Order: sequence, then structure tokens, then C-alpha cells
Amino acid sequence: MRPTDHLRDLARPDWDAATRHAFTDALAAGTLPPEKMAAYLVQDYKFIGGFVRLLASAIAHAPSLEDSVPAAQFLALVTGPENTYFQRSFEALGVDAAMQAAPAASPTRAFQNLMAEAASSGRYEQMLAVLVVAEWSYLSWAAPHAPAPDDLPFWLGEWIALHSGDGFEAVVAYLRDQLDRTWETLDPDRRRAVEATFLRATELERAFFDAAWAGFADA
Repeated sequence: MRPTDHLRDLARPDWDAATRHAFTDALAAGTLPPEKMAAYLVQDYKFIGGFVRLLASAIAHAPSLEDSVPAAQFLALVTGPENTYFQRSFEALGVDAAMQAAPAASPTRAFQNLMAEAASSGRYEQMLAVLVVAEWSYLSWAAPHAPAPDDLPFWLGEWIALHSGDGFEAVVAYLRDQLDRTWETLDPDRRRAVEATFLRATELERAFFDAAWAGFADA
């Protein structure tokens, strides 16, 4: 069994709940109320800064230039087309600057903290554990709904497209391969630390979608 499959199996209850969620089902069906999507995007956008720092840290800690190039290419996607998607969606959904400045919800803050801890850990495997959960879980919910129906508003359809398809599948395959290969070099204590981080990240992904479905009542 691949190490990343082992990690997913450890986190299976939260993984399945996060990747087969009522929120993403409604998003893909086009029945998600615009105000819920707007609130979700406001909170999700708060991850961008921390995610960029985490990904940049992983690039800096990659074993070789060859190992770092796919992550660097992905970083350009996150800071380019994905960032532009957020700005276009905010405009279309009427999310003004004041709304964008809403405080981070509890699961948002918790995941921000986890990304910061991984980025500052100096441990490549810790960075990868968070990155793999973040990207693999999104591929897992989005892929069954791709390609998105043409009649979906772009803020729904493009969100599915950004997290599915050959390009994004390649990103997830790369991140999983990096974690699989790094796992083989770890002693038992380091492996247990990766397991704990993977479990925590998956728990927070589920909590984030639960909060999004509830409209971020605590935000």
C-alpha cells in the first residue's frame, strides 16, 4: 500500500465526510445559494497567503531542483488564475471590501495555524502532509463532477474546473509521490508525526465544509 493511501485510510471517516459533502454536492448541482458560495469564497480566500508561504517553503525544502519544479509551476497557478477567479467571483457575487474583511471563522483560523506550523517546521514531510490533504481532498470531491455543466454560473463551474482535470490531477500525483518517497526515509517517530498532521488537516477540511454549509455562523 502506498504511504498516502495508508494516511487516507487512517483519516477515512473525516476524509469521506469532506469529499462527499452536502456543500460540494449542492455546488456541483447548481443549487447552492449564492450567499453561501460568497461566504465560502470569502473564507477560502483567507487561506491564499498562508498556502503560498507553505508551498514556497516546500519548494525551498524539496530534495532537488527536479523535485521543486512542479510545485513552482503550481505556485504560479495559485497566484495567477486562481487568484483572478476569486476577484471575478467577488465582483459577480457582490462581495465588497467590507465583506471580504470578515473575520476568519474557527476552522479557517485553525487551518491557517496548521499551515503556518508546517511551513515553519523545517520538515518537508510536514509541509507535504498538509499540502496533500488540501489538494487531494479537493480533487476527490471535484473530479466526479467534472466537467461542470455549461449552464452553471462561472463561480461554481470554474471552481470545479480548477480542482479537476489532467493538470490538477498531475499536481496531486506529484504531491503524493513526494510524500510517498519522503515517507520511506522517515523513522517511526517522524512517521507518527506525519500521521498526526494528516489526520488533523483532514479533520479541519471536514470542519471547514461543515461550517460553509452552515453559513459560517461563528464568523
